[in-house]
Amino acid sequence: MKGSQIKPLFDYVLIKPVEEEAKTASGIVLPESAKEKPQVGEVMAIGPGKSCGEDDCCGGGAMLVKKGDKVLYKKWGGNEIKVGHEEWLLVEQKDIMAVIRP
Repeated sequence: MKGSQIKPLFDYVLIKPVEEEAKTASGIVLPESAKEKPQVGEVMAIGPGKSCGEDDCCGGGAMLVKKGDKVLYKKWGGNEIKVGHEEWLLVEQKDIMAVIRP
């Protein structure tokens, strides 16, 4: 499945996790098993937002993130999906904690 074929529904956001540096400050390369699960990613697609008839609708269902945003999301939030050979996440907008500005 390709990322361009996935269109999230409601307030779901498709995120491609960004791998962190695999070295310590002193230059030691960390093995895959020692790395923590990433919490930063790039927004690849967004849903249209919640409809205002839903119970926990806030802000009229408006989406606060947009495609291309770099975001910080909850460590254990979302559902992993396979896109090509990569693991991406499909998370609800409420599981995104911040947009990271350059």
